[in-house]
Amino acid sequence: MSKKDVLYVVMPAYNEEDNIRDVVKSWYAVLEDKNEASRLVVADSGSTDGTHAILKEMKKEYPKLKILKKSAKQHGPKVLALYKVAIKMNADYVFQTDSDGQTNPDEFEEFWTMRSEYDGIFGLRNERGDGKDRAFVERVVCMLLRLFFGVKIPDANAPFRLMKVDVLKKYINRMKSDYNLPNIMITTYYAYYNQKYKFIPISFSSRRSGKNSINIPKIIKIGLNSLGDFWAFRRAME
Repeated sequence: MSKKDVLYVVMPAYNEEDNIRDVVKSWYAVLEDKNEASRLVVADSGSTDGTHAILKEMKKEYPKLKILKKSAKQHGPKVLALYKVAIKMNADYVFQTDSDGQTNPDEFEEFWTMRSEYDGIFGLRNERGDGKDRAFVERVVCMLLRLFFGVKIPDANAPFRLMKVDVLKKYINRMKSDYNLPNIMITTYYAYYNQKYKFIPISFSSRRSGKNSINIPKIIKIGLNSLGDFWAFRRAME
């Protein structure tokens, strides 16, 4: 492993004024012993509260913090846009998490120390603080992925994932820029094409504050719409 490896920590944000300061501060600490070219990038397009103002203020104290303003409002397209930033800036690794405070930066180093051994290391949320409904949705998603793609994945959508950029960029353009479920499909591609990957259990707490912008009815609607996308992705794999 090389200390020269460039890491981009990326996170989408939407109306997270109650969380964003603490979340950015805690995740920024991950960069302290990393290559100087490493960055923390937050996609904040569409926020209607004070999130953007807080981020702009924090840039004065945190020079490696970058704000991505020109992206779609929705979570999925923001994640894709953030990955493309890491690719464009020639990062070696990209780590994605969310800005709601549900993940723990203290658990990152285990992933980082194993980075050279795997193309992707994904969080496994055995216990979830965001409710049984969301855990049930995740189980249904994993069942559908096994049905459509023949892959057995324990957690397809965890926002705690470290990936080699050279591997990620092989799959990123298979999805349209407005696709809502990029992490699910990226995990699927890794499994389907036998990339070297590993799942590691992580903690996953309830939101620190604020309200989740994606509720269960929205999740179900996105899920139903995704069935046609799954068929299209599967046909393209053949």
